[in-house]
Amino acid sequence: MRHYIQLLHLLSLLPLLVAVHSATANEPVRPNVIIIFIDDMGYGDVGFNGATVPKTPNLDQLAKDGMKFTDFYVGCAVCSGSRTALLTGCHYQRLSMNPVLFPNSDKGLNPDEVTLADMLKEAGYRTSCIGKWHLGHLPPCLPTDQGFDDYWGVPYSNDMWIDPANKLADEIVIRDGVTLQQLKAGHKIKNQVPILHNEEVIEYPADQTTLTKRYTEQSVRFINENKHNPFFLYLPHSMVHRPLAVSEAFNNPNNEMITNAIEEVDWSVGEIVKALKDADIAENTLVVFTSDNGAAVGSSLPLRGKKASVYDGGIREPTVMWWPSKIPAGSVCSEVAASIDLMPTLVQLCGGTLPDNKIDGKDIWPLMSSQKGAVSPHEAYVLMHGPGTVRSGKWKFYPWQEGKGSNRDKANAKPSKFSVQLYDTVADIGERNNIAKTHPEVVQRLQIAYDQHVAEIKANQRPTAHMSRPTGVPAADRP
Repeated sequence: MRHYIQLLHLLSLLPLLVAVHSATANEPVRPNVIIIFIDDMGYGDVGFNGATVPKTPNLDQLAKDGMKFTDFYVGCAVCSGSRTALLTGCHYQRLSMNPVLFPNSDKGLNPDEVTLADMLKEAGYRTSCIGKWHLGHLPPCLPTDQGFDDYWGVPYSNDMWIDPANKLADEIVIRDGVTLQQLKAGHKIKNQVPILHNEEVIEYPADQTTLTKRYTEQSVRFINENKHNPFFLYLPHSMVHRPLAVSEAFNNPNNEMITNAIEEVDWSVGEIVKALKDADIAENTLVVFTSDNGAAVGSSLPLRGKKASVYDGGIREPTVMWWPSKIPAGSVCSEVAASIDLMPTLVQLCGGTLPDNKIDGKDIWPLMSSQKGAVSPHEAYVLMHGPGTVRSGKWKFYPWQEGKGSNRDKANAKPSKFSVQLYDTVADIGERNNIAKTHPEVVQRLQIAYDQHVAEIKANQRPTAHMSRPTGVPAADRP
């Protein structure tokens, strides 16, 4: 009788046990997340896209062990707009951001916007930004205003100058013969930029030959300090943006400096992966590697155009995603995906909550995990940057005449006289044969998609934030 009662008791608990198991099975995996965002690296700068010089063995191995994306787009062909899209999941025009901010800019990313760091911090992640920020160099637009627990790096591009309004740390390191009095009076020289720790300048000018190495060392330290808890590391390198610089170990006089700089970035990736494996957390860490825009110095081949262009060479980036336990090794995704998709995808994976405000990105986890039948969530990926463009399936459309405007490509000696451009990116990856005239139905569909996108963005723009400058400090005008 006693055994019978015990059996009844166990049977009564069965629904509860099933419910608990179901809830556990449906809980998010909550991986650690690392986004490595290179500056000005082109599609053809890496071995996994066919480069033989420079050598990128660590990136090539990452691609072999993870998934290579062949058609991954960023939200802008230059710096600040691209970073806005990555961290907010929104087209930068929706947030009224400039394509590029400067030390004399008075506006930056509004802290009311919800960033990926905000979302993951709320979900219990430790968050850190190490590297180039470029979304506002003064409060309330610094990384620590945007969801990052800490920040260490250069607040904008390494070819800029210091704003005298930045707060100087008590123990600031000043080099190259500059005095504290000069700095407070408004010392400004192009290519001389500060290093910030959180909200304060701790070094000026930065020794740019050490930036890649020191960003890497800071990142490895962060990984080791947080290996027992979920973390988000955003590592936007300053290289390979001009002026190019490398540490002594990579200063090979037989190479062009761009080759040396790319090879040091590749070394950095290897050090990050090694740190994850040494800490025994590689199986639960998602690493995303991509670039903010096309090559400025290096190669975007076989794509057309380079940095600042909306031809594919300016916005289609070398991209790898690696998560040993979840992303199939040696896989390739040729569906259209974009940097705006990372925020919603990662928030879903990590147990966060998406913002109430409209975002433009879509969940691309079905692509990343090679789910059967997964296709791009973008029927038409539209960019308003410059004169504008649309990518839809294999088609790439430009609502402007070839050879006109700031995106003209001198490499094509005989541009089409047709009023718009359409290319088949599968048959013609270099976008040389304008077939708009023979596919009027595709042109009409993509022109409508572009016009609707522009109208919707303009009708629903949100404001930037005004950065606060202490009274009485010198202006941040260009030197």
